[in-house]
Amino acid sequence: MPKTPLRAALAVLLTLTALSTPSAYADDPAPVAVTVNARAALAAVPETGLGTNHAIWDSNLGTDATADLLKDAGMKLLRYPGGSYSDIYHWADHTAPGGYVAPDTDFDTFMRGVRRTGAQPMVTANYGTGTAEEAAAWVRHANVTKGYGVKYWEIGNENYGNGHYGAAWEADDHADKSPNEYARHVVAYADAMKAVDPTIKIGAVLTTPANWPDAIVAEGDSGTWNKVVLSAAGSKIDFVILHWYPGALDRTGHVPDMIQLTRDQIAKYAGPGSERIGIAMTEFNTGSSSNGTNTQPGALAAADAYATLLANGVFTVDWWNVHNGIGAVTEVEGHTDYGDFGLLSSGGCTSDGSVCEPPLNTPFAPYYALQMMSKFARPGDRFVRAATDQPKVTAHAARRPNGDLAVMLINTSSDTSYPAAIGYSGFTPASGAPTVLTHTNGAQSITTSTTGSATAQTLPPLSLTTIVLRPTTQQAGRPGAPGQPTATGVTDRSATITWPAAAPGSRPIAKYEVHRQNGAVTEQLGETAGTSLTVHNLKPGTRYTLNVIARDSGGTQSWPSPPVTFTTGTPATSSCSVRLTVQSDWASGYVGAIDITNNGAPVNGWTLTFGWPRTWQSLGSGWSAVWTQEGSQIKAVNEPGNGALATGASTTIGFVGNYTGPNVLPSVFTLNGTVCTTR
Repeated sequence: MPKTPLRAALAVLLTLTALSTPSAYADDPAPVAVTVNARAALAAVPETGLGTNHAIWDSNLGTDATADLLKDAGMKLLRYPGGSYSDIYHWADHTAPGGYVAPDTDFDTFMRGVRRTGAQPMVTANYGTGTAEEAAAWVRHANVTKGYGVKYWEIGNENYGNGHYGAAWEADDHADKSPNEYARHVVAYADAMKAVDPTIKIGAVLTTPANWPDAIVAEGDSGTWNKVVLSAAGSKIDFVILHWYPGALDRTGHVPDMIQLTRDQIAKYAGPGSERIGIAMTEFNTGSSSNGTNTQPGALAAADAYATLLANGVFTVDWWNVHNGIGAVTEVEGHTDYGDFGLLSSGGCTSDGSVCEPPLNTPFAPYYALQMMSKFARPGDRFVRAATDQPKVTAHAARRPNGDLAVMLINTSSDTSYPAAIGYSGFTPASGAPTVLTHTNGAQSITTSTTGSATAQTLPPLSLTTIVLRPTTQQAGRPGAPGQPTATGVTDRSATITWPAAAPGSRPIAKYEVHRQNGAVTEQLGETAGTSLTVHNLKPGTRYTLNVIARDSGGTQSWPSPPVTFTTGTPATSSCSVRLTVQSDWASGYVGAIDITNNGAPVNGWTLTFGWPRTWQSLGSGWSAVWTQEGSQIKAVNEPGNGALATGASTTIGFVGNYTGPNVLPSVFTLNGTVCTTR
């Protein structure tokens, strides 16, 4: 229909208005929805959580200036004598044949710096070129002669890098370089060292899930490095050692599976009492010079990784390292990145002198990330679930013993300032502006202000923001939190959860509620007046994390218990059964064989289906069936020659599975629509 003169005039006016009106409103990003759930408790913040590495080739290792900077960053654990140097270092004469040892970096100097920093030490005993007797003498010097009270002792560094799997960067004078030989010596070291001081904790080196050479079985070995070491030395150790250099800034999503798979291996191979064995990440760095090793993107990745690792129960995460030196120089997000893996500048220059770092001990961006971590999550706090609906923004939260709540928000966007709308479950924040800590791109300090509200904050581009909140009321007389739950009798559909009773507050405890964590949302699975509950209607092959909450006769809730995590199985009996075995693995892919057995009536034609548990898994190829993948779902249909399965008959099919993160194997298989028993 043709426009009337009035309509035409209005159209022109609207066009002119649109051209002259600022476009900011149209371009403003939608608020990021942040969910914080104080009912969904994760791990407690350990005393030794924030750590870093010292190295004997660093002439500033023992200086007061360095120790004071580490103290200001909140460092609680310092590792010595420095990565692969550990396997060539002889503490008694302070030598490292084949390497450089800086003046004034001996063990006693290190310990003086440890005490000035207010941290605990972790010492790596020389496995590669040392002996159990040498390590025991070090324990005697440290804890008997000097009274240093060094609690944590590692046996070697990255000893799987001794050439046994091909690559060789770690010194190892043993003729036998197998994991079995390493495990044999771990036992000898542990016996000799604990004979001197039975209170020390001994750590053994493991490979990190989905990081080379994890999952590889070398010729002549009875299993992977981790299987052999844990099976032979598990009864003698107190913690295991992982190292992680992800090489990308978006790998934090790998952490829960990385740690859970490690726990699963400990439980499977280390023998009775293995739940005592802790996990230490004694070397971590983003390892990504192209994306920002010592500039803000690397700092944001560091804060995210530290928070996620500690929330998943790792008892220390140790940055590599304090001073490292200049590397490849690039420009990242408007600032010079020196390719330096150190927290602090070494003050050096490139070989041609064209580029020099800032003065010695100038903090790089990751230093401020760890300093922010120390202000956000303090020893004795407990992490709780937090999540956002914006991939560029990550959230973490921690509850303090006095009832306060801290929320750390990480905005990784280079150019967008996001408004954040924050919602809370199980916590009611007090009114008024909270304390806000902020670190932005290129900033040389963390700023403190009182701004915004508990439910609304603005997150600058490439920023770390921590808000500290007080509850609206302290709820005097609240019941105590229930104790650590355990899961027993786990089947495909149910599990029995048992927990120590909570201490009553001002009123008697009326009941306990069992809640499941589902992202940052909790779902109540049941309640009871007792201290045990069997939960039903679970899904087969699913990992569950639960908390228990006490409620008193007046309706007041306790804080949640520590979490318990378990994985359901598959039906005990079914008309079909499946066995998945890994024939070979090269740390980024594997050959899998699936044995299918028909336990029911004869079958003439079958379809096997399963799903990849993680987005980083995919089908490479398959045989003895027609294989297809749609999304995460895999379908294998019989070929003409193997479609008939009589009662009790079996057939075997195979595939290549690819992965770029921790390889959680498929565990739930259906045959012609029926869930099979997985053997």
